[in-house]
Amino acid sequence: MQKNNLLKSTTIALLLCSQLSAVSLGSLLFHGNCTTCHFETKTVSAPAVIDFREHYITAFPKREDFIKYMSSWVANPDAKTSIMLQAIEKHGLMPQLGFDEEVLKDITGFIYDTDFTKEHEGHPH
Repeated sequence: MQKNNLLKSTTIALLLCSQLSAVSLGSLLFHGNCTTCHFETKTVSAPAVIDFREHYITAFPKREDFIKYMSSWVANPDAKTSIMLQAIEKHGLMPQLGFDEEVLKDITGFIYDTDFTKEHEGHPH
Protein backbone atom coordinates (compact mmCIF):
# COMPACT_ATOMS: atom_id res chain seq x y z
CA MET A 1 0.00 0.00 0.00
CA GLN A 2 2.80 2.45 0.91
CA LYS A 3 4.62 1.64 -2.34
CA ASN A 4 1.51 2.55 -4.35
CA ASN A 5 1.16 5.89 -2.54
CA LEU A 6 4.84 6.66 -3.15
CA LEU A 7 4.48 5.73 -6.81
CA LYS A 8 1.38 7.94 -7.15
CA SER A 9 3.10 10.86 -5.43
CA THR A 10 6.19 10.50 -7.61
CA THR A 11 4.09 10.29 -10.76
CA ILE A 12 2.11 13.41 -9.81
CA ALA A 13 5.32 15.31 -9.00
CA LEU A 14 6.84 14.32 -12.36
CA LEU A 15 3.71 15.42 -14.21
CA LEU A 16 3.72 18.78 -12.45
CA CYS A 17 7.40 19.32 -13.21
CA SER A 18 6.91 18.44 -16.87
CA GLN A 19 4.01 20.91 -17.08
CA LEU A 20 6.09 23.68 -15.51
CA SER A 21 9.03 23.08 -17.81
CA ALA A 22 6.68 23.19 -20.84
CA VAL A 23 5.90 26.84 -20.10
CA SER A 24 8.62 29.21 -21.28
CA LEU A 25 10.26 31.86 -19.16
CA GLY A 26 8.79 34.51 -21.49
CA SER A 27 5.29 33.17 -20.88
CA LEU A 28 5.77 33.16 -17.11
CA LEU A 29 7.16 36.70 -17.12
CA PHE A 30 4.44 37.94 -19.46
CA HIS A 31 1.55 36.40 -17.52
CA GLY A 32 3.06 37.37 -14.17
CA ASN A 33 3.60 41.03 -15.06
CA CYS A 34 2.07 42.40 -18.26
CA THR A 35 -1.45 41.08 -17.87
CA THR A 36 -1.93 43.27 -14.80
CA CYS A 37 -2.65 46.14 -17.22
CA HIS A 38 -2.71 44.54 -20.68
CA PHE A 39 -5.49 41.99 -21.10
CA GLU A 40 -4.83 39.64 -23.98
CA THR A 41 -7.87 40.37 -26.15
CA LYS A 42 -9.71 43.20 -24.38
CA THR A 43 -8.71 46.84 -23.90
CA VAL A 44 -9.42 48.04 -20.36
CA SER A 45 -6.80 50.23 -18.67
CA ALA A 46 -4.19 49.70 -21.39
CA PRO A 47 -4.21 48.43 -24.98
CA ALA A 48 -5.02 44.75 -25.47
CA VAL A 49 -1.98 42.61 -26.25
CA ILE A 50 -3.59 41.45 -29.48
CA ASP A 51 -3.82 45.10 -30.60
CA PHE A 52 -0.34 46.34 -29.72
CA ARG A 53 1.22 43.09 -31.03
CA GLU A 54 -0.41 43.75 -34.42
CA HIS A 55 0.90 47.35 -34.50
CA TYR A 56 4.42 46.26 -33.64
CA ILE A 57 4.50 43.29 -36.04
CA THR A 58 3.26 45.54 -38.84
CA ALA A 59 6.03 48.06 -38.08
CA PHE A 60 8.69 45.42 -37.29
CA PRO A 61 7.90 42.14 -39.12
CA LYS A 62 11.30 40.58 -38.40
CA ARG A 63 11.41 38.94 -34.97
CA GLU A 64 14.77 40.46 -33.98
CA ASP A 65 13.62 43.99 -34.97
CA PHE A 66 10.32 43.55 -33.10
CA ILE A 67 12.11 42.41 -29.93
CA LYS A 68 14.78 45.11 -30.15
CA TYR A 69 12.37 48.02 -30.64
CA MET A 70 9.62 46.87 -28.31
CA SER A 71 11.90 45.89 -25.42
CA SER A 72 13.82 49.15 -25.80
CA TRP A 73 10.61 51.20 -25.82
CA VAL A 74 9.15 49.42 -22.78
CA ALA A 75 12.43 50.00 -20.91
CA ASN A 76 12.09 53.75 -21.58
CA PRO A 77 8.54 54.65 -22.63
CA ASP A 78 8.47 57.89 -24.63
CA ALA A 79 5.59 59.38 -26.59
CA LYS A 80 8.07 60.75 -29.14
CA THR A 81 9.16 57.24 -30.13
CA SER A 82 5.79 55.54 -29.78
CA ILE A 83 4.05 53.91 -32.72
CA MET A 84 0.73 54.00 -30.81
CA LEU A 85 0.06 57.67 -30.03
CA GLN A 86 -3.71 57.11 -29.91
CA ALA A 87 -3.22 54.58 -27.11
CA ILE A 88 -1.13 57.10 -25.16
CA GLU A 89 -3.82 59.74 -25.64
CA LYS A 90 -6.48 57.31 -24.39
CA HIS A 91 -4.59 55.56 -21.54
CA GLY A 92 -1.60 57.76 -20.81
CA LEU A 93 2.06 56.88 -21.26
CA MET A 94 3.12 53.50 -19.94
CA PRO A 95 5.11 53.92 -16.72
CA GLN A 96 8.77 53.02 -16.61
CA LEU A 97 8.83 49.61 -14.92
CA GLY A 98 12.53 49.01 -14.35
CA PHE A 99 12.69 45.56 -15.94
CA ASP A 100 16.07 44.14 -16.90
CA GLU A 101 16.84 44.13 -20.67
CA GLU A 102 16.93 40.31 -20.84
CA VAL A 103 13.56 40.07 -19.09
CA LEU A 104 12.05 42.46 -21.63
CA LYS A 105 13.57 40.46 -24.49
CA ASP A 106 12.07 37.24 -23.09
CA ILE A 107 8.66 38.89 -22.75
CA THR A 108 8.67 40.55 -26.17
CA GLY A 109 9.90 37.34 -27.80
CA PHE A 110 6.94 35.52 -26.25
CA ILE A 111 4.58 38.24 -27.50
CA TYR A 112 6.01 38.02 -31.02
CA ASP A 113 5.74 34.21 -31.09
CA THR A 114 2.23 33.94 -29.64
CA ASP A 115 -1.10 34.05 -31.47
CA PHE A 116 -3.31 35.47 -28.73
CA THR A 117 -6.47 34.55 -30.65
CA LYS A 118 -5.74 30.85 -29.98
CA GLU A 119 -4.95 28.65 -27.00
CA HIS A 120 -1.32 29.19 -26.02
CA GLU A 121 1.20 28.30 -23.36
CA GLY A 122 0.42 29.72 -19.97
CA HIS A 123 -3.15 30.72 -20.88
CA PRO A 124 -5.48 28.15 -22.43
CA HIS A 125 -8.76 29.61 -23.72
